[in-house]
Amino acid sequence: MTDFKHPHRRQNMLTGDWVLVSPQRTKRPWQGSITPPVNEKLSRYDPQCYLCPGNSRADGKLNPDYTGTYLFPNDFPALLPETELIESESPLFKIQPVSGICRVLCFSERHDLTLPELELSAIENIVHVWAEQVKELGEQYRWVQIFENKGEMMGCSNPHPHGQIWAGDFLPNEVIKEELRQRDYYQSHGSELLSEYVDLEMSRQERLVEVNEYWLSVVPWWAVWPFETMLLPKRHVACLSELSGEEQAALAELLKNLLSRYDNLFQTSFPYSMGWHGAPFSISSKISWRLHAHIFPPLLRSAGVRKFMVGYEMLAEAQRDLTAEHAASLLRECSTKHYSEKAE
Repeated sequence: MTDFKHPHRRQNMLTGDWVLVSPQRTKRPWQGSITPPVNEKLSRYDPQCYLCPGNSRADGKLNPDYTGTYLFPNDFPALLPETELIESESPLFKIQPVSGICRVLCFSERHDLTLPELELSAIENIVHVWAEQVKELGEQYRWVQIFENKGEMMGCSNPHPHGQIWAGDFLPNEVIKEELRQRDYYQSHGSELLSEYVDLEMSRQERLVEVNEYWLSVVPWWAVWPFETMLLPKRHVACLSELSGEEQAALAELLKNLLSRYDNLFQTSFPYSMGWHGAPFSISSKISWRLHAHIFPPLLRSAGVRKFMVGYEMLAEAQRDLTAEHAASLLRECSTKHYSEKAE
């Protein structure tokens, strides 16, 4: 394994962005903000929670007495199916009307169980719902974004484990970057960017976290967040709806293991933002695309010390201290058995 000791920059081949890596800063003292982790034991059911079965939501609608996953329209959506056409007043004041739909997916009826704490079969069902939603909404919208914000640190508005699905008639900024970079790479090299990247990571192994028959989890070469990871299928798959039943099951297992490693790292419910990127539905060819998930956790040194994207990061470019290789080795060392199970 290469021992990176000096400052250097790494390029994200998916976006073109660079990240400054400063390994020599890992020993600097920390007297800044420490956010005490919220590790209180939640109840199986919370009568005040607007996502629990049988409860009233914020807008007064009543949840059914569901078990397993529960999918419903977001009561406070960021996108609406119908909007008015607005004309730009000036080339400097560009504006674009958008339309779309937003849905919420409760992962389970259990108020107290996050994704890694669910049974494997329950996670398989969640993956299946993701795939079905992509297939359904992709017939109407150009882009379908599946994501989860976990934890107060990531702005989650309700502790009941859930994710979101936003579908829109436009391509968001990050997706445009990935579309252009993957398309240009394919045209220049005659091969898929992420296919070659998977082969390289599999051969080097130093940034791999876990590999199974169909998937790998890796701390990417260009990781920005301290313990950022990607999930990638081994074969060419353009979007979630193309996964076979075996691939969905293998993904559920890999996801459960990775998220358990996260929680075990600092013995806390690890906050993160996670989401899926697949081929947009508006492009003519998907040959350059490979499905992948991004997981962006903010924790850095402990359950209470997080990475802040401020100052240089906001004004210049992203910067990290911990190398991707070291982060991957720390995650590999963590057990895939959740720490809460050991305590029982």
